[in-house]
Amino acid sequence: MSKLVFNILLVDDHQLIIDGIKSLFQDDKQLIFAFEATDGITAREIIIANHENIHLIIADINMPGISGIELCHYVKQNYSHIKVLILSMYQSSSVVKEALFAEADGYILKNTGKNDFSTALRRILDGGAYYSEAIIPIIYKEYHREREKKDAILILTKRETEILILIGKEFTSEEIAKKLFISKKTVDNHRQSLLLKTESKSTVGLVKFAIKNGLVV
Repeated sequence: MSKLVFNILLVDDHQLIIDGIKSLFQDDKQLIFAFEATDGITAREIIIANHENIHLIIADINMPGISGIELCHYVKQNYSHIKVLILSMYQSSSVVKEALFAEADGYILKNTGKNDFSTALRRILDGGAYYSEAIIPIIYKEYHREREKKDAILILTKRETEILILIGKEFTSEEIAKKLFISKKTVDNHRQSLLLKTESKSTVGLVKFAIKNGLVV
């Protein structure tokens, strides 16, 4: 760790959790739990007023007002120098994925032991990242899923790509047919192929795929 002292903001809607974490590290002179909040709105106000003096935020996900994920988004968009560690009881892929997209520097579970917790704090404060062992398989799964979707772009035909772009721009099948001088049935056939290749379940899914992969601005 390059700095001697780090100021931490603890955010959890259970005061018992806050007090417990502070108690765990009360003898650690490098980690100063200088700020605390029991809801996301108060936490944001503290961050605005003290962002220059906060090095790390430890935040729960479910909180009144603003969730930990939303708070993480806000911090990374406005104060990117502040590190964020998500502390949660949830390990579902959807929640972990949201944390990754929010650019959280770490994600650990509330049943984590002190040693792992300490390792997470120090690694993140030293410029790294840390995710609980139980989270790693989920991260790999999401990575491979996204990789497969990106690979799908490579196997799309030129015509499918053209149609996907127009779908992403919210053109109807009839409008696409007229624009490309093909029949609506042909468009619908390509649409079905696109659903299969991109693993999308609906037109909304195709639109999201097109946007996410840079086909539509």
